[in-house]
Amino acid sequence: MMKIITHVLATALALLVISKLGIGIEVAGFYSALVVAVLWGIVMLIIRPVLGLLTLPINILTLGLFSFVLNALLFWFLATFVEGFTVAGFVPALLGSVILSAVSFVLNKTV
Repeated sequence: MMKIITHVLATALALLVISKLGIGIEVAGFYSALVVAVLWGIVMLIIRPVLGLLTLPINILTLGLFSFVLNALLFWFLATFVEGFTVAGFVPALLGSVILSAVSFVLNKTV
């Protein structure tokens, strides 16, 4: 349970840092970042594997690079649901999802 809370809080903090980079992602505050972090975890746990399976042929053809596109589209999709969280376009969504994936990778290796 503590690992999940740590992961969500770190993701929320990473979102706040990403919003300060000026790449086209805006987060209104910590509450919005926390909501996005929880939804990001749910999306990556439930929706991402299903879409990954459906897009497997494209992913094989692109040698796995389509995974970045899929993550960016899901990140951009989250911006439509959460009040106070905006993503300016596909490129900011791609950069944000890559940074969040890197944070998640580091967290999974250390915690």
